[in-house]
Amino acid sequence: MSGYNLEQKLVIGLASSALFNLEESDAVFRTQGELAYREYQREHENILLDQGVAFPFIQRLLNLNSIFPKDKPFVEVILLSRNDPNTGLRVMNSIEHYGLGIKRAIFLQGRTPYKYIDSLNISLFLSANETDVNQAINAGYPAGLILKGHIFDIAHDEELRIAFDFDGVIADDSSEQIYKQSGLGAFIENEKNLADQPANEGPLYKLLKELSILQKEELEYQAQHSDYKSRLRVSIVTARNAPAHKHVINSLRSWGIETVNEAFFLGGIEKRKVLEILQPHIFFDDQVTHLERTADSVASVHIPFGIANKKAEINHTIISKDTTELATQDS
Repeated sequence: MSGYNLEQKLVIGLASSALFNLEESDAVFRTQGELAYREYQREHENILLDQGVAFPFIQRLLNLNSIFPKDKPFVEVILLSRNDPNTGLRVMNSIEHYGLGIKRAIFLQGRTPYKYIDSLNISLFLSANETDVNQAINAGYPAGLILKGHIFDIAHDEELRIAFDFDGVIADDSSEQIYKQSGLGAFIENEKNLADQPANEGPLYKLLKELSILQKEELEYQAQHSDYKSRLRVSIVTARNAPAHKHVINSLRSWGIETVNEAFFLGGIEKRKVLEILQPHIFFDDQVTHLERTADSVASVHIPFGIANKKAEINHTIISKDTTELATQDS
């Protein structure tokens, strides 16, 4: 029997803290300790967990597998949990109840999950555990910290809308470094000089590349099924403006990513104002100052990468650490 190949798939690694609301069980862990937490989860293993901030994103992403053969899904979501198998049963029961196509799980009983990212071909590790996300980013892996907020889902359509910042997220922080160190004039001059060259790849480049493949698969499916309407829309929302927009567009072209639906070159306009109209199911940005303004109205993910995060003090009032997943070294 041949092994299950993840190489040609879009793989998301997911902590249960991103998928479900774990505040109640987290409180037990914090106030009563690990043994009480274990007992609590056993007693409640058949009580469903409420949906968490990233639930609509994951649910809609998995639903896109409907255009592929059932035995060859393109999207794979793997649970990477700090629980042990016993305490993790409640999470798996909830996944089954909601009909999520998550079939694979790794339970680590307090151990860090980032070491498994590369071996599982993961394009994004999503968690509410700040330590786990920082360890992954520092090791060169794609990871994002889901910020505490409400569940933002729009039930009247089937679209999945994903929004990305560019520098420090899709691209690396080379341009941001010039801006931070030498100012706006030097940044603009550098962008003019590099306008026709692709930017260096950033932590979520691979995710965007695979989403582009998924969009192309949708277009091919639509050509054969006239009643199908494409559901995946991808946006770039950046503080860049002209003439620095050319470097973004030419980078996407050089990478073979030509299916981005919208691009917003805002030049200092507050991103929140655009995002509240765009209503993405998830938004990725490397700068906490932007996300502090969006987390109350848009599912927001911090990518703690590059110069923007070297001295940044993360506002812990908007971050919910995944201590319910037995993060013994951090909780």
